[in-house]
Amino acid sequence: MKPWLILSQAEIESIHHASLRVLAETGIILTHTEMRSLLLDAGGSLKNGRVLMPTNLVEKALQECGKKVTIQGRSGTTVALGDDNLHWHNLGGARDVFDPKTGYPRAAVVKDVNDSTRLLDALDQVSTITPFFTPQDVPGALMSIAMYRETLPFTTKPVQGPGVHTAQEVNFVVRMAEVIGQASEVLTLSASPVSPLNFPNNLVDSMMKIAYHGIPFGPLPCPTAGTTAPFSIAGALTQQNAEILASITISQLINPGLPIIYCGRLAMMEPRTGNSVWGGVELGLASAATVQISHYYGLPVNVYGFTTNAHTLDLQNGYERALNALLPALAGADELSGIGEMDAGVMGSYAQMVCDNEIAAGIGRAKRGFLVNEDSLAVDVINEVMNSTHTYIAERHSINYLRSGEILFTKLSERSSFSEWDQSGRKEFANNAQVEAERLLQKHEVTPLDKNQDKELNKIMQAAKEALVLNPIHREFSN
Repeated sequence: MKPWLILSQAEIESIHHASLRVLAETGIILTHTEMRSLLLDAGGSLKNGRVLMPTNLVEKALQECGKKVTIQGRSGTTVALGDDNLHWHNLGGARDVFDPKTGYPRAAVVKDVNDSTRLLDALDQVSTITPFFTPQDVPGALMSIAMYRETLPFTTKPVQGPGVHTAQEVNFVVRMAEVIGQASEVLTLSASPVSPLNFPNNLVDSMMKIAYHGIPFGPLPCPTAGTTAPFSIAGALTQQNAEILASITISQLINPGLPIIYCGRLAMMEPRTGNSVWGGVELGLASAATVQISHYYGLPVNVYGFTTNAHTLDLQNGYERALNALLPALAGADELSGIGEMDAGVMGSYAQMVCDNEIAAGIGRAKRGFLVNEDSLAVDVINEVMNSTHTYIAERHSINYLRSGEILFTKLSERSSFSEWDQSGRKEFANNAQVEAERLLQKHEVTPLDKNQDKELNKIMQAAKEALVLNPIHREFSN
Protein backbone atom coordinates (compact mmCIF):
# COMPACT_ATOMS: atom_id res chain seq x y z
CA MET A 1 0.00 0.00 0.00
CA LYS A 2 1.42 3.39 -1.01
CA PRO A 3 2.00 5.91 1.79
CA TRP A 4 -0.58 8.62 2.37
CA LEU A 5 1.30 11.88 1.96
CA ILE A 6 0.28 15.15 3.57
CA LEU A 7 3.17 17.21 2.19
CA SER A 8 4.32 17.63 -1.40
CA GLN A 9 8.01 17.30 -2.21
CA ALA A 10 8.19 21.08 -2.67
CA GLU A 11 6.63 21.65 0.77
CA ILE A 12 9.12 19.28 2.43
CA GLU A 13 11.99 21.12 0.78
CA SER A 14 10.53 24.44 1.93
CA ILE A 15 10.53 23.23 5.55
CA HIS A 16 14.08 21.91 5.14
CA HIS A 17 15.40 25.21 3.77
CA ALA A 18 13.48 27.23 6.37
CA SER A 19 15.09 25.11 9.10
CA LEU A 20 18.53 25.73 7.65
CA ARG A 21 17.80 29.47 7.68
CA VAL A 22 16.78 29.30 11.35
CA LEU A 23 20.07 27.63 12.24
CA ALA A 24 22.18 29.94 10.07
CA GLU A 25 20.40 33.25 10.84
CA THR A 26 18.88 32.84 14.33
CA GLY A 27 21.03 30.07 15.81
CA ILE A 28 20.75 28.03 18.98
CA ILE A 29 21.30 28.85 22.65
CA LEU A 30 24.44 26.87 23.53
CA THR A 31 27.05 27.88 26.11
CA HIS A 32 28.79 24.50 26.53
CA THR A 33 32.48 25.41 26.33
CA GLU A 34 33.81 22.41 24.44
CA MET A 35 30.91 22.03 22.00
CA ARG A 36 30.79 25.76 21.28
CA SER A 37 34.49 25.62 20.42
CA LEU A 38 33.95 22.60 18.14
CA LEU A 39 31.10 24.34 16.33
CA LEU A 40 33.08 27.55 15.86
CA ASP A 41 36.09 25.61 14.57
CA ALA A 42 33.78 23.83 12.10
CA GLY A 43 32.56 27.11 10.61
CA GLY A 44 29.94 28.28 13.07
CA SER A 45 29.76 31.82 14.42
CA LEU A 46 28.22 33.82 17.26
CA LYS A 47 25.33 36.29 17.10
CA ASN A 48 23.46 37.80 20.06
CA GLY A 49 24.98 35.13 22.29
CA ARG A 50 23.66 32.31 20.11
CA VAL A 51 25.64 29.87 17.97
CA LEU A 52 24.91 30.03 14.25
CA MET A 53 25.28 26.83 12.24
CA PRO A 54 26.17 27.30 8.56
CA THR A 55 24.17 25.30 6.02
CA ASN A 56 27.18 23.36 4.72
CA LEU A 57 27.98 22.11 8.26
CA VAL A 58 24.42 20.90 8.86
CA GLU A 59 24.14 19.24 5.47
CA LYS A 60 27.51 17.54 5.98
CA ALA A 61 26.23 16.10 9.28
CA LEU A 62 23.07 14.85 7.55
CA GLN A 63 25.20 13.21 4.89
CA GLU A 64 27.50 11.52 7.40
CA CYS A 65 25.03 10.24 9.99
CA GLY A 66 24.12 6.56 10.10
CA LYS A 67 20.74 5.86 8.54
CA LYS A 68 20.15 2.31 9.73
CA VAL A 69 19.25 1.48 13.30
CA THR A 70 18.99 -2.09 14.57
CA ILE A 71 18.34 -2.89 18.21
CA GLN A 72 18.68 -6.36 19.70
CA GLY A 73 16.97 -7.93 22.69
CA ARG A 74 18.70 -10.25 25.12
CA SER A 75 16.93 -13.20 23.45
CA GLY A 76 18.66 -12.30 20.18
CA THR A 77 15.49 -10.85 18.63
CA THR A 78 16.27 -7.79 16.52
CA VAL A 79 14.19 -4.88 15.31
CA ALA A 80 15.44 -2.92 12.30
CA LEU A 81 13.99 0.56 12.00
CA GLY A 82 13.57 1.49 8.36
CA ASP A 83 12.88 -2.06 7.13
CA ASP A 84 9.50 -1.00 5.62
CA ASN A 85 7.64 -2.41 8.63
CA LEU A 86 5.68 -0.48 11.24
CA HIS A 87 7.04 -1.07 14.73
CA TRP A 88 5.42 -0.07 18.01
CA HIS A 89 6.64 0.79 21.47
CA ASN A 90 5.13 2.23 24.60
CA LEU A 91 4.98 5.62 26.22
CA GLY A 92 8.05 6.26 28.35
CA GLY A 93 8.26 7.95 31.72
CA ALA A 94 4.65 8.23 32.91
CA ARG A 95 4.43 9.52 36.47
CA ASP A 96 1.06 8.03 37.42
CA VAL A 97 -0.86 4.77 37.05
CA PHE A 98 -4.60 4.79 36.37
CA ASP A 99 -6.29 2.65 39.02
CA PRO A 100 -9.41 0.99 37.53
CA LYS A 101 -10.84 0.22 40.96
CA THR A 102 -10.92 3.83 42.16
CA GLY A 103 -11.02 5.64 38.83
CA TYR A 104 -8.18 7.88 40.05
CA PRO A 105 -4.45 8.00 39.34
CA ARG A 106 -1.85 6.82 41.86
CA ALA A 107 1.89 7.39 41.95
CA ALA A 108 3.94 4.81 40.04
CA VAL A 109 6.46 2.71 41.95
CA VAL A 110 9.23 0.29 40.97
CA LYS A 111 6.82 -2.65 40.85
CA ASP A 112 4.89 -0.81 38.14
CA VAL A 113 8.05 -0.59 36.04
CA ASN A 114 8.46 -4.36 36.45
CA ASP A 115 4.82 -5.24 35.79
CA SER A 116 4.36 -2.89 32.83
CA THR A 117 7.46 -4.33 31.18
CA ARG A 118 6.25 -7.89 31.68
CA LEU A 119 2.83 -7.02 30.24
CA LEU A 120 4.38 -5.30 27.24
CA ASP A 121 6.58 -8.36 26.75
CA ALA A 122 3.39 -10.42 26.41
CA LEU A 123 1.70 -8.16 23.84
CA ASP A 124 2.27 -9.28 20.27
CA GLN A 125 2.15 -5.85 18.61
CA VAL A 126 4.88 -4.36 20.85
CA SER A 127 8.25 -4.51 19.06
CA THR A 128 10.49 -2.70 21.53
CA ILE A 129 10.04 -1.50 25.10
CA THR A 130 10.96 1.78 26.76
CA PRO A 131 10.85 2.00 30.58
CA PHE A 132 7.19 2.93 31.07
CA PHE A 133 6.92 4.56 34.49
CA THR A 134 9.04 6.99 36.50
CA PRO A 135 8.93 5.28 39.92
CA GLN A 136 8.23 7.77 42.67
CA ASP A 137 9.85 5.53 45.30
CA VAL A 138 13.29 6.17 43.75
CA PRO A 139 15.39 9.34 44.30
CA GLY A 140 15.08 11.74 41.39
CA ALA A 141 18.79 11.62 40.58
CA LEU A 142 18.54 7.84 40.09
CA MET A 143 15.26 7.84 38.21
CA SER A 144 16.42 7.24 34.62
CA ILE A 145 19.00 4.64 35.64
CA ALA A 146 16.56 2.80 37.91
CA MET A 147 13.95 2.75 35.13
CA TYR A 148 16.36 0.96 32.81
CA ARG A 149 17.63 -1.40 35.50
CA GLU A 150 14.06 -2.39 36.49
CA THR A 151 13.05 -2.97 32.86
CA LEU A 152 15.86 -5.25 31.68
CA PRO A 153 14.97 -8.38 33.75
CA PHE A 154 11.31 -8.40 32.70
CA THR A 155 11.52 -8.64 28.92
CA THR A 156 13.56 -10.38 26.26
CA LYS A 157 12.45 -7.85 23.64
CA PRO A 158 14.79 -5.01 22.62
CA VAL A 159 14.85 -2.26 25.27
CA GLN A 160 15.26 1.35 24.20
CA GLY A 161 16.75 3.45 26.96
CA PRO A 162 14.97 6.16 28.92
CA GLY A 163 15.42 9.83 28.12
CA VAL A 164 18.72 10.91 29.68
CA HIS A 165 19.66 14.31 31.06
CA THR A 166 23.34 14.08 32.04
CA ALA A 167 26.55 12.45 30.90
CA GLN A 168 26.66 10.46 34.15
CA GLU A 169 23.26 8.94 33.42
CA VAL A 170 24.50 7.93 29.96
CA ASN A 171 27.57 6.25 31.44
CA PHE A 172 25.60 4.21 33.96
CA VAL A 173 22.92 3.14 31.46
CA VAL A 174 25.62 2.08 28.99
CA ARG A 175 27.31 0.00 31.69
CA MET A 176 24.00 -1.73 32.39
CA ALA A 177 23.42 -2.38 28.69
CA GLU A 178 26.84 -4.02 28.50
CA VAL A 179 25.62 -6.62 31.01
CA ILE A 180 23.37 -8.09 28.30
CA GLY A 181 25.36 -7.30 25.14
CA GLN A 182 27.34 -4.74 23.18
CA ALA A 183 25.83 -1.41 24.16
CA SER A 184 25.63 -0.05 20.61
CA GLU A 185 23.60 -3.14 19.61
CA VAL A 186 21.20 -3.45 22.56
CA LEU A 187 20.55 0.19 23.42
CA THR A 188 19.25 3.42 21.92
CA LEU A 189 19.12 6.69 23.84
CA SER A 190 17.28 9.96 23.43
CA ALA A 191 17.80 13.47 24.76
CA SER A 192 15.49 16.46 24.46
CA PRO A 193 16.48 19.98 23.42
CA VAL A 194 14.52 22.60 25.34
CA SER A 195 12.24 24.38 22.90
CA PRO A 196 12.75 26.90 21.53
CA LEU A 197 16.29 26.09 20.33
CA ASN A 198 17.92 25.83 23.75
CA PHE A 199 20.74 23.36 24.43
CA PRO A 200 21.69 23.53 28.15
CA ASN A 201 25.09 22.29 29.24
CA ASN A 202 23.86 19.07 30.84
CA LEU A 203 21.91 18.21 27.67
CA VAL A 204 24.97 18.76 25.49
CA ASP A 205 27.03 16.67 27.91
CA SER A 206 24.58 13.79 27.48
CA MET A 207 24.47 14.13 23.67
CA MET A 208 28.26 14.08 23.48
CA LYS A 209 28.47 11.03 25.74
CA ILE A 210 25.86 9.16 23.68
CA ALA A 211 27.89 9.88 20.54
CA TYR A 212 31.18 9.00 22.22
CA HIS A 213 29.80 5.57 23.19
CA GLY A 214 28.42 4.99 19.68
CA ILE A 215 24.83 4.52 20.89
CA PRO A 216 22.11 5.07 18.27
CA PHE A 217 20.71 8.48 19.11
CA GLY A 218 17.19 9.89 18.92
CA PRO A 219 17.02 13.70 19.24
CA LEU A 220 13.68 14.24 20.97
CA PRO A 221 12.42 17.84 20.88
CA CYS A 222 8.95 18.31 22.39
CA PRO A 223 7.76 21.75 21.21
CA THR A 224 4.21 22.96 21.76
CA ALA A 225 2.85 25.07 18.94
CA GLY A 226 1.67 28.38 20.37
CA THR A 227 3.84 28.40 23.49
CA THR A 228 7.34 27.05 22.73
CA ALA A 229 7.03 27.02 18.92
CA PRO A 230 5.13 29.02 16.28
CA PHE A 231 1.37 28.40 16.29
CA SER A 232 1.29 27.48 12.60
CA ILE A 233 1.92 23.76 12.08
CA ALA A 234 4.41 24.53 9.29
CA GLY A 235 6.32 26.95 11.53
CA ALA A 236 6.33 24.52 14.46
CA LEU A 237 7.61 21.76 12.17
CA THR A 238 10.34 24.10 10.93
CA GLN A 239 11.52 24.79 14.48
CA GLN A 240 11.27 21.12 15.50
CA ASN A 241 13.30 20.18 12.44
CA ALA A 242 15.91 22.84 13.23
CA GLU A 243 16.25 21.44 16.77
CA ILE A 244 16.71 17.93 15.40
CA LEU A 245 19.21 19.05 12.75
CA ALA A 246 21.22 20.93 15.39
CA SER A 247 21.25 17.79 17.56
CA ILE A 248 22.42 15.68 14.63
CA THR A 249 25.20 18.18 13.90
CA ILE A 250 26.39 18.08 17.52
CA SER A 251 26.46 14.28 17.56
CA GLN A 252 28.28 14.01 14.23
CA LEU A 253 31.02 16.37 15.39
CA ILE A 254 31.79 13.86 18.14
CA ASN A 255 31.24 10.65 16.17
CA PRO A 256 30.72 10.95 12.39
CA GLY A 257 28.46 8.15 11.21
CA LEU A 258 26.58 7.78 14.50
CA PRO A 259 23.18 6.19 13.73
CA ILE A 260 20.23 8.56 14.13
CA ILE A 261 16.54 7.99 14.80
CA TYR A 262 14.59 11.09 13.78
CA CYS A 263 12.10 11.71 16.62
CA GLY A 264 9.39 14.33 16.80
CA ARG A 265 6.92 15.09 19.61
CA LEU A 266 5.16 18.23 18.37
CA ALA A 267 1.95 19.04 20.27
CA MET A 268 -0.47 21.97 20.07
CA MET A 269 -1.57 24.53 22.65
CA GLU A 270 -5.19 24.51 23.78
CA PRO A 271 -6.08 28.20 23.21
CA ARG A 272 -8.65 28.27 26.03
CA THR A 273 -6.30 26.96 28.74
CA GLY A 274 -2.72 27.11 27.42
CA ASN A 275 -2.34 23.37 28.09
CA SER A 276 -0.47 21.08 25.72
CA VAL A 277 -2.92 19.11 23.57
CA TRP A 278 -1.94 15.56 22.71
CA GLY A 279 -5.33 14.35 21.56
CA GLY A 280 -6.22 16.78 18.77
CA VAL A 281 -6.03 15.60 15.18
CA GLU A 282 -3.40 18.31 14.57
CA LEU A 283 -0.91 16.07 16.38
CA GLY A 284 -1.63 13.29 13.90
CA LEU A 285 -1.15 15.70 11.00
CA ALA A 286 2.14 16.97 12.45
CA SER A 287 3.33 13.40 13.07
CA ALA A 288 2.51 12.40 9.49
CA ALA A 289 4.45 15.41 8.21
CA THR A 290 7.36 14.57 10.53
CA VAL A 291 7.48 11.11 8.94
CA GLN A 292 7.86 12.64 5.49
CA ILE A 293 10.53 15.11 6.59
CA SER A 294 12.58 12.32 8.18
CA HIS A 295 12.31 10.14 5.10
CA TYR A 296 13.44 13.10 2.98
CA TYR A 297 16.73 12.75 4.86
CA GLY A 298 16.71 8.96 4.56
CA LEU A 299 16.42 8.52 8.33
CA PRO A 300 14.22 6.11 10.30
CA VAL A 301 11.52 7.98 12.18
CA ASN A 302 9.77 7.62 15.52
CA VAL A 303 6.73 9.75 16.34
CA TYR A 304 3.81 9.52 18.72
CA GLY A 305 0.91 7.40 17.60
CA PHE A 306 -1.26 6.71 20.63
CA THR A 307 -1.95 10.01 22.33
CA THR A 308 -4.90 11.47 24.19
CA ASN A 309 -5.73 14.09 26.76
CA ALA A 310 -8.47 11.83 28.16
CA HIS A 311 -8.26 10.90 31.83
CA THR A 312 -10.01 7.54 31.56
CA LEU A 313 -10.70 4.78 29.02
CA ASP A 314 -13.64 6.51 27.37
CA LEU A 315 -14.89 7.39 23.88
CA GLN A 316 -12.63 10.44 23.63
CA ASN A 317 -9.62 8.30 24.51
CA GLY A 318 -10.40 5.76 21.81
CA TYR A 319 -11.06 8.06 18.90
CA GLU A 320 -8.16 10.45 19.65
CA ARG A 321 -5.51 7.76 19.88
CA ALA A 322 -6.76 5.74 16.91
CA LEU A 323 -6.92 8.81 14.65
CA ASN A 324 -3.52 10.15 15.72
CA ALA A 325 -1.87 6.75 15.20
CA LEU A 326 -3.51 6.03 11.86
CA LEU A 327 -2.29 9.19 10.11
CA PRO A 328 1.48 8.72 10.67
CA ALA A 329 1.12 4.96 10.15
CA LEU A 330 -0.36 5.53 6.70
CA ALA A 331 2.37 8.10 6.01
CA GLY A 332 4.95 5.31 6.46
CA ALA A 333 6.23 5.73 10.03
CA ASP A 334 8.98 3.30 11.00
CA GLU A 335 8.06 3.33 14.69
CA LEU A 336 5.08 4.68 16.60
CA SER A 337 5.17 5.36 20.30
CA GLY A 338 2.56 5.82 23.01
CA ILE A 339 1.17 2.36 23.81
CA GLY A 340 -0.45 2.69 27.24
CA GLU A 341 -0.42 6.53 27.29
CA MET A 342 -3.18 8.57 28.97
CA ASP A 343 -3.65 12.16 30.19
CA ALA A 344 -1.13 13.74 27.77
CA GLY A 345 1.65 11.39 28.88
CA VAL A 346 1.33 12.01 32.61
CA MET A 347 -0.47 8.73 33.26
CA GLY A 348 -0.48 5.16 31.98
CA SER A 349 -2.75 2.16 32.34
CA TYR A 350 -2.36 -1.59 32.14
CA ALA A 351 -5.76 -1.92 30.46
CA GLN A 352 -4.76 0.84 28.03
CA MET A 353 -1.71 -1.16 26.97
CA VAL A 354 -3.93 -4.11 26.08
CA CYS A 355 -6.43 -1.82 24.30
CA ASP A 356 -3.63 -0.28 22.27
CA ASN A 357 -2.28 -3.68 21.32
CA GLU A 358 -5.60 -4.40 19.62
CA ILE A 359 -5.85 -0.95 18.03
CA ALA A 360 -2.29 -1.39 16.71
CA ALA A 361 -3.31 -4.65 15.08
CA GLY A 362 -6.21 -2.83 13.42
CA ILE A 363 -3.94 -0.06 12.17
CA GLY A 364 -1.55 -2.67 10.83
CA ARG A 365 -4.48 -4.20 8.97
CA ALA A 366 -5.49 -0.82 7.55
CA LYS A 367 -1.90 -0.16 6.45
CA ARG A 368 -1.73 -3.46 4.54
CA GLY A 369 -4.74 -2.57 2.38
CA PHE A 370 -6.03 -5.37 0.16
CA LEU A 371 -5.11 -7.09 -3.07
CA VAL A 372 -6.87 -6.50 -6.34
CA ASN A 373 -6.00 -9.30 -8.75
CA GLU A 374 -7.74 -12.03 -10.70
CA ASP A 375 -8.09 -14.30 -7.69
CA SER A 376 -9.35 -11.62 -5.28
CA LEU A 377 -11.82 -10.22 -7.83
CA ALA A 378 -13.46 -13.63 -7.52
CA VAL A 379 -15.45 -13.63 -10.79
CA ASP A 380 -15.35 -17.44 -10.97
CA VAL A 381 -16.42 -17.74 -7.33
CA ILE A 382 -19.39 -15.42 -7.88
CA ASN A 383 -20.36 -17.46 -10.94
CA GLU A 384 -20.04 -20.74 -8.98
CA VAL A 385 -22.25 -19.55 -6.12
CA MET A 386 -24.86 -18.02 -8.40
CA ASN A 387 -25.17 -21.26 -10.37
CA SER A 388 -25.39 -23.58 -7.35
CA THR A 389 -26.97 -23.93 -3.96
CA HIS A 390 -23.66 -23.08 -2.26
CA THR A 391 -23.06 -20.07 -0.03
CA TYR A 392 -19.84 -18.09 -0.06
CA ILE A 393 -18.84 -19.29 3.40
CA ALA A 394 -18.54 -22.83 2.09
CA GLU A 395 -16.18 -21.87 -0.74
CA ARG A 396 -12.46 -22.71 -0.54
CA HIS A 397 -11.84 -19.15 -1.73
CA SER A 398 -13.44 -17.78 1.48
CA ILE A 399 -11.41 -20.13 3.68
CA ASN A 400 -8.19 -19.07 1.95
CA TYR A 401 -8.90 -15.38 2.53
CA LEU A 402 -9.91 -15.94 6.12
CA ARG A 403 -6.60 -17.70 6.73
CA SER A 404 -4.64 -15.00 4.95
CA GLY A 405 -5.88 -12.29 7.31
CA GLU A 406 -8.34 -10.51 5.04
CA ILE A 407 -10.52 -10.05 8.12
CA LEU A 408 -8.88 -9.08 11.41
CA PHE A 409 -9.99 -11.22 14.34
CA THR A 410 -10.33 -9.06 17.44
CA LYS A 411 -9.97 -10.23 21.03
CA LEU A 412 -11.61 -7.37 22.92
CA SER A 413 -14.14 -5.75 20.62
CA GLU A 414 -17.81 -6.64 20.91
CA ARG A 415 -19.09 -8.63 17.92
CA SER A 416 -22.21 -10.35 19.29
CA SER A 417 -25.84 -9.21 19.08
CA PHE A 418 -27.30 -6.82 21.65
CA SER A 419 -29.22 -9.59 23.41
CA GLU A 420 -26.15 -11.84 23.61
CA TRP A 421 -24.08 -8.94 24.93
CA ASP A 422 -26.78 -8.04 27.44
CA GLN A 423 -27.08 -11.61 28.70
CA SER A 424 -23.31 -11.96 29.09
CA GLY A 425 -23.13 -8.99 31.47
CA ARG A 426 -22.66 -6.06 29.07
CA LYS A 427 -18.87 -6.31 29.16
CA GLU A 428 -17.24 -3.37 27.43
CA PHE A 429 -13.93 -2.98 25.61
CA ALA A 430 -12.13 -1.36 28.56
CA ASN A 431 -13.42 -4.00 30.96
CA ASN A 432 -12.29 -6.78 28.64
CA ALA A 433 -8.87 -5.13 28.41
CA GLN A 434 -8.51 -4.91 32.19
CA VAL A 435 -9.42 -8.59 32.56
CA GLU A 436 -6.91 -9.52 29.85
CA ALA A 437 -4.18 -7.37 31.47
CA GLU A 438 -4.72 -9.11 34.80
CA ARG A 439 -4.68 -12.53 33.12
CA LEU A 440 -1.42 -11.80 31.31
CA LEU A 441 0.25 -10.42 34.44
CA GLN A 442 -0.72 -13.57 36.29
CA LYS A 443 0.30 -16.04 33.59
CA HIS A 444 3.10 -14.50 31.50
CA GLU A 445 6.63 -15.51 32.44
CA VAL A 446 9.84 -13.97 31.17
CA THR A 447 13.18 -15.76 31.02
CA PRO A 448 15.10 -14.19 33.92
CA LEU A 449 18.56 -12.72 33.85
CA ASP A 450 21.20 -15.08 35.14
CA LYS A 451 22.45 -14.49 38.68
CA ASN A 452 25.72 -12.92 37.58
CA GLN A 453 23.93 -10.43 35.34
CA ASP A 454 21.53 -9.47 38.11
CA LYS A 455 24.42 -9.11 40.56
CA GLU A 456 26.30 -6.87 38.14
CA LEU A 457 23.25 -4.64 37.61
CA ASN A 458 22.93 -4.24 41.37
CA LYS A 459 26.60 -3.32 41.59
CA ILE A 460 26.18 -0.64 38.90
CA MET A 461 23.05 0.66 40.61
CA GLN A 462 24.93 1.01 43.89
CA ALA A 463 27.73 2.87 42.12
CA ALA A 464 25.16 5.22 40.59
CA LYS A 465 23.63 5.83 44.02
CA GLU A 466 27.01 6.72 45.48
CA ALA A 467 27.86 9.04 42.57
CA LEU A 468 24.52 10.76 42.09
CA VAL A 469 22.82 10.70 45.49
CA LEU A 470 25.44 10.31 48.21
CA ASN A 471 28.21 12.34 46.56
CA PRO A 472 26.79 14.25 43.56
CA ILE A 473 29.36 16.14 41.52
CA HIS A 474 28.61 17.57 38.08
CA ARG A 475 31.37 17.16 35.55
CA GLU A 476 31.30 18.53 32.03
CA PHE A 477 31.92 16.07 29.23
CA SER A 478 35.34 14.51 28.97
CA ASN A 479 36.71 11.38 27.38
